[in-house]
Amino acid sequence: MNSGLILFAHGARDPRWAAPFEAVAEAVRAARPGLPVRLAFLEFMAPTLPAAGAELAAAGCNRITVLPMFLGAGGHVRKDLPLLLDELRQAHPGLGVTLQPAIGEIDSVVAAMAQAALAQLGNEPTAEPAR
Repeated sequence: MNSGLILFAHGARDPRWAAPFEAVAEAVRAARPGLPVRLAFLEFMAPTLPAAGAELAAAGCNRITVLPMFLGAGGHVRKDLPLLLDELRQAHPGLGVTLQPAIGEIDSVVAAMAQAALAQLGNEPTAEPAR
């Protein structure tokens, strides 16, 4: 079975916004050579999730995992994403699509963010005590 991965992010008008997501995609590709990985966006940027899914299906994937690159499962993940997944499934009936939890709800990601927050405490300038 040929599997692919879609990292699904919100999108923004400023193309620089996508840089961290592109870095994640590159890190995944480096760790798993041969795994087809696509970024997809809800709005403002391309490709859309259905377009990214079509690219992976055309590349021979018959199974796709979708990982929402959101900190929590708000309205976009709970309402918009299921509609996009339905569109993808209707366009490619033989394609297996698995939706993962929002990345910010995965325990290891929460722990990594907490560690990053704590690490920043050491980077704060020393303040003089109030008098």
